[in-house]
Amino acid sequence: MQDEYRTVARAGVHETEINRSRFLCALAPAATEQEAQDFIASVRKEHADATHNCWAYVIGADASVQKASDDGEPGGTAGVPMLQMLLRREMRYVAAVVTRYYGGVKLGAGGLIRAYGGAVGEALDTLGTLTRRRFRLATVTVDHQRAGKVQNDLRATGREVRDIRYGAAAVTIEIGLPDADVDAFRAWLADVTAGTAGFELGGEAYGDA
Repeated sequence: MQDEYRTVARAGVHETEINRSRFLCALAPAATEQEAQDFIASVRKEHADATHNCWAYVIGADASVQKASDDGEPGGTAGVPMLQMLLRREMRYVAAVVTRYYGGVKLGAGGLIRAYGGAVGEALDTLGTLTRRRFRLATVTVDHQRAGKVQNDLRATGREVRDIRYGAAAVTIEIGLPDADVDAFRAWLADVTAGTAGFELGGEAYGDA
């Protein structure tokens, strides 16, 4: 698994005008290829009267799924430069649709490549990006007497507390840990709970860095 990846901070639209043509770049996070396709379909429906709705998406922390469409523009002048911009910015789990309303002035192949790639770049700058980092899920089990202090200490040290469950006999706290911190955390937990806490490592996931 990749240690981290970048994605778009939020869904949104950025508009730019080039030689009287309007270019609207819609971006959205997409956890799966289906989500990306659903987003593209919704934008195409919203702008059914547009000259073109070109798109690109990258799914997977390792960019394992990459697809693009020129939607009627000359081959390689729209979808591919959009995809290249996403990859150049190291974006993952993201879908982009650039809607063009033709303004009567032809841009030529070079102009189209710059326009479509540039629209994605400007939209990323406007909407912002965030980094998500890989971590290990872990479960801490502690008695009720120590649970409050452990929770406070976890938050004070910047640990990500994902879930807390109060049982009859103990409190279960789910956290996220970078792989490199596991041994140090295990020692810290034993120290603050006098060795009474349970600690169990789970699977891997991604969270905001």
